[in-house]
Formats: sequence, C-alpha cells, structure tokens
Amino acid sequence: MHLSSKHLLGIRDLHREDITLILDTARQFKDVLQRPIKKVPSLRDVTIVNLFYENSTRTRISFELAEKRLSADTINFSASGSSVSKGETLLDTVNNILSMKVDMVVMRHSATGAPHFLAQHIPAAIVNAGDGINEHPTQALLDALSISERLGGLEGKKVAIIGDIMHSRVALSNIYLLKKMGAEVTLAGPPTLIPKYIRESFGVNVTYNIREALEWCDVANVLRIQLERQNQVLFSSLREYNHAYGISKKLLDSLDKEILIMHPGPINRGVELDSDVADSGQSIILDQVENGVAVRMAVLYLLSGRKESTS
Repeated sequence: MHLSSKHLLGIRDLHREDITLILDTARQFKDVLQRPIKKVPSLRDVTIVNLFYENSTRTRISFELAEKRLSADTINFSASGSSVSKGETLLDTVNNILSMKVDMVVMRHSATGAPHFLAQHIPAAIVNAGDGINEHPTQALLDALSISERLGGLEGKKVAIIGDIMHSRVALSNIYLLKKMGAEVTLAGPPTLIPKYIRESFGVNVTYNIREALEWCDVANVLRIQLERQNQVLFSSLREYNHAYGISKKLLDSLDKEILIMHPGPINRGVELDSDVADSGQSIILDQVENGVAVRMAVLYLLSGRKESTS
C-alpha cells in the first residue's frame, strides 16, 4: 500500500486511510525496535537530508535515529554556521543539497508554508518536521499511536488539548488528526491563548476552565507555553498561569476517574505540569518519545516507495 501523497506536509492533506496505514506500519517498526538488532535495510541507498532552520532536540534526534534504524544515508544541516547566515535563499540551499542526489528532505522552518514551497520546486520527497505555527504532522501521528495503544483506538475517545493553542503547530495537527479519526476534541486554556475562530472552523469544544476539561476527557494533551512566539503579554505571569491552568497531582486525584497525561515536550515543570504529574503512572510522555521513532520510520519508509518487507 502507498500514501496518497508524495510528501508529508501536514495532517490536513492526509486521508483517514493514510493515517491508518502510517499507524499500522509504525506498529510493525515498533516490533523491530524491540529486537536485539534494531536495524533493517529498508532504506539502504536512500539519502535523506535533515534540514533544520529552527533549534530542535527531540524531533531531530528522533528523525536521525529513525533514519539510522532504516539504514538510510543521512546528511544533517542546520542554518546556524551555514551559507544561510550569509544570505543564501532557501531554494538555493536545497538545490545545492539536491545536486548531491538527495532523495528525501526532512525540514523544520520558522516560516509557515516553507515545506509546501519546497515541494512545489524540487523533486525530492518532503517531510514537514514543523513549520511556523502551522503543523507538526509526525507529532500528531505519534500522539495518535500513543493514545491508541492505551485506549484501544481513537474513535469516540475524548481528548482535551490544554495550554497555548494560539501558537501551537502540535495543537493544529492533533485537531486535524483526531477529528478525521472520529475522536472528540476540547480545547482549554486562557481566552487570550485560544483563537476566537477555532470553535466554528474546526468543530471543537472550547472551555476556559481546566477542571471542566479534565472531568470531560479521557486524555489530556498538555502544551508548552511558547513565550518565544508571543509578541505581546497574553497572561499576567507564569506563576498565575500555573495557578489557573497548571495540572497538579492534587487536581488529578480530585477527579472521579483516571485520565492519561501527554506532553509533546519540552516540559516547563511547575508551569503547565507539576513534576509529580509528568513522572506519574498516568503520564505516557515516555511512550510518546518511543513511538516517535517508530512513526518516523513508518513515514520515511512509506514515502520512499520501497516495497521491501519491514521485517
């Protein structure tokens, strides 16, 4: 089976069948990752460039590890210390890399739509590793796999996305995916961090009360406050945010049910999540990290068009 697109630019572009195929393939690769020898020759002789114009630790390492597990040849590129700092354009940079016969480009960029621009101008397959405040598709896919493993699927599940919705590409990709797969979504956070149009445009619920969201949901996906993307004061202080919207063990224990806690990282401990919540048995944050490698292996494998077995 193949994906309906040559690229992975966003969840918005995927069909439900594409999402199912990626998650099923990721489960196969997760089995591979449990073996003593965790490497398969699926992408031998395929060259992948990791093109990161924004700082990244988890996503970049996860993609690099996925590529190594698939036996791909990799090139790592960061904008700092490159010709970009001398004024080279994005298209020139990529064309120079493609002259080295690169097959795929994994790209993170601060500008919304940068991966889409590349996809229109170069022949290599493009994987969006995060573009501006638009989308982060592989994060949504690994979140979906993590929920499915714990709850047996996504259909009918209630997921609360809590925090800085306004500046989060993770939130947008998760909303697209969860809605496509039949889950219910509620957004929660301060009114200044939730776009006014989002309820009608995306068919989601909105609440400004954290307890209401937690009492409703099966899963709480808690987002980082992205101070670096905020060009104005949107709440009084981090201390006040924690008091109103932070999740503590005391708050979770006061609910009449046990819910799952997720976070895409990095965690601002003591702001959106207390440490005793992030490290608790209800947290599946480390599951997300593990599933990230398998999901990214699946995406790269499927986009490569290779027909070899993943076993």
